[in-house]
Amino acid sequence: MTSNRSGHIRLNSHPGGGAAGRFPIQWGSGDARSRGPVIGSAHAGADRNAIGAHGGAYSLYRALAISSGAMNAGTRPDLTDTYPTFGFGPFDQWRNADKIVSLDPWGHTVAEAFSEELRDGVDIRPTIAVTKARLSLPEIGQAIDAGRLSIDGTIVHETRDVAVTKAAVDPVWWLPGIAERFGVTETALRRTLFEETGGMYADLVTRPDIKVFLPPIGGITLYVFGDPAKIGDPTQRLTCRVHDECNGSDVFGSDICTCRPYLTHGIEECVREAQNGGAGLIVYNRKEGRALGEVTKFLVYNARKRQPGGDQAATYFERTECVAGVQDARFQQLMPDVLHWLGITRIDRFVSMSNMKHDALTGSGIEIGERVPIPDDLIPDDASVEMEAKKAAGYFTPDAPPTAEDLTKVVGRDLGKF
Repeated sequence: MTSNRSGHIRLNSHPGGGAAGRFPIQWGSGDARSRGPVIGSAHAGADRNAIGAHGGAYSLYRALAISSGAMNAGTRPDLTDTYPTFGFGPFDQWRNADKIVSLDPWGHTVAEAFSEELRDGVDIRPTIAVTKARLSLPEIGQAIDAGRLSIDGTIVHETRDVAVTKAAVDPVWWLPGIAERFGVTETALRRTLFEETGGMYADLVTRPDIKVFLPPIGGITLYVFGDPAKIGDPTQRLTCRVHDECNGSDVFGSDICTCRPYLTHGIEECVREAQNGGAGLIVYNRKEGRALGEVTKFLVYNARKRQPGGDQAATYFERTECVAGVQDARFQQLMPDVLHWLGITRIDRFVSMSNMKHDALTGSGIEIGERVPIPDDLIPDDASVEMEAKKAAGYFTPDAPPTAEDLTKVVGRDLGKF
């Protein structure tokens, strides 16, 4: 390998095709077997038909465990009794190669759909898991005390915890579909992914025949309130919040943003919908700091608070771009995929102020009824700058749309993506 003048790594050899394996992937096929299994295990040999490794970012910890001798490299999961507590799908969207490109819709059916191959020793691993749990949040107790929620014994228990069905989803990228979503050629996408990861995945440019990529990024967690069978039923009411990770606020209660208040408000709205006979859904995406990362986010905090005049709505997004080079890297083009996996065609109450999320969902064919903003009394004092900046930049507000003067005042450009 050599490095060009811009510092990008390039291969000395020319990209070439590889031999077709015995498990070709036909994305968008009608069932798991005709689609084919996703095989990304390092020791799968010629059966391997995906670039990268299972587990996303956690694949590196697996490598450390093997390197330290704590784990045998040939270890394969025993999938006995790991089947989902609820069997989502299949839905029509699973059979549409354009609707879902960033996850494997059949990823939770591996143990059943490919039981014969697993018995024969083929290393096929689930990329989706579905289980049941209970959530215990102080905000739920507060909502009960205030009379906004009630204890029903099924959804909200006497112990004040909430019953949920939850699913963990690892990313599985169908590269032709990813490229189309972002309006680039598959070749250009592969080259950029290869170069901007320091040449970590040479198969991106040497194996154009392999169309599936398991990126080393965080996945998605889904929390379903009420009967999960109602989620994909358009005759049942659905309340949904799509939430992007914010560790400082979501977990530790930092008051510089509205993330935890909006998350818990969304959970309360979902619980209420489920208690009224519908269903609620929280989609929790691992996109810390607008997908720029927590280090970048903290650097931006410092830059915002140390500028002359202190933290200001007028420079809120500008300071992010100065540090990160982009104002927001979440790029919601892929976000609707997981809702299509759930069979969702309509959201009755969308708990979000983001036009970017709203437009991504409606642009993918999902109808949205009411949009639910965060109540003013849930906004921390230190988060007022964030709210002023977002409203001026075009985030949804139930009161009035932003004026041209508001938009110019904030950053004056690239506002459409917020």
